[in-house]
Amino acid sequence: MTSPFLSLPGAVGEPVALHYGSPVIEQRALDAGNAIVDLSHRGIITVAGADRLSWLNSMTSQQLLGLAPGVATETLLLDPNGRIEHAIRVVDDGETTWLLVDEGSAEPLAAFLLRMRFALRVEVTDVSADYAAVLAFEGGSAAAALRALSPAIEWADPWAEVTRGGTQYANGEHAGAGWSAVQFVFARAGLAEVSLAAPAAGLMALDALEIRAWRPSRVGDVDERAIPHEFDWLRSAVHLTKGCYRGQETIAKVHNLGHPPRRLVLLHLDGSEGELPVAGALVFKEGEGADPEARPVGRITRAALHHEWGAIALALLKRSVPGDLTLAVRAGAEAGDPAAPVEGVIAAAQEMIVPTDAGATRTIPKLKRL
Repeated sequence: MTSPFLSLPGAVGEPVALHYGSPVIEQRALDAGNAIVDLSHRGIITVAGADRLSWLNSMTSQQLLGLAPGVATETLLLDPNGRIEHAIRVVDDGETTWLLVDEGSAEPLAAFLLRMRFALRVEVTDVSADYAAVLAFEGGSAAAALRALSPAIEWADPWAEVTRGGTQYANGEHAGAGWSAVQFVFARAGLAEVSLAAPAAGLMALDALEIRAWRPSRVGDVDERAIPHEFDWLRSAVHLTKGCYRGQETIAKVHNLGHPPRRLVLLHLDGSEGELPVAGALVFKEGEGADPEARPVGRITRAALHHEWGAIALALLKRSVPGDLTLAVRAGAEAGDPAAPVEGVIAAAQEMIVPTDAGATRTIPKLKRL
């Protein structure tokens, strides 16, 4: 289904626009709350029935019991080993719980939920073909314009602060403290009117703002080994005392007794060459980026040109990498392949998100030796 946003002047990319001809200008407008982003390629699932919240609560990482109508939260569906399978944006309207997920997630998540119904009073429906999300930030004219069109529901991103039952690994003032993104869900039949409600910004603009706010993305940053601790995702998507759910043992063990094996950092990139690394580009210690025999210490997940901060990226590094170490990123289309020829090296300075000592919040008393 083609999005009406792609009919707007300058639209580049599909199934939704990456930009409309001026990515940096669009980014400024989006950041100020005066532009909207088409997220119609993402999925939406509804769960109806009297047992919906207790049922979802039993399977995912966030406390959903007693979730009041209109209150937005997010939760993670983990595998039995605590690895992230789905990141789910949740809001309930009093009769139905709406689950907003990244592209490619609706079908497998709906199939999993349908298998887990048993005898409970729940009804799961993938409504991605009927509804679509559009994003705007508070503080400008765009959110008000979308509200005037009477969306089915709103989901206000909780990333700006630590939610009840969560915890934050990042030290000092958090880069996401002013985050005010809201997703508005509309019937697809009315999306053409929605596309004209405010100036449009592309996904590139949203990516840059998310990177600067340290905001993790399931489709952008998570791989098959990822656990929530590595992204400081316990601040908004995990309730540490809610009780049992799939993957809960890993959450508790790493937080209380261990350390996440990797840690998310923001990289400030040398933009003198005007090149951004691709997703998956390998990260090395300073001075080793051009060495074909060097061993990488991490990888880029997303990179963007920020309208104030210039070239920035999110990267997953080995926990053992010192936080003050200058790094080097391999550029080029094959930068994620250690055996590929080195086409260029970009110097990078770290901005700490997840500290090297994150986790291990409980002290185990040593037993006296006989």
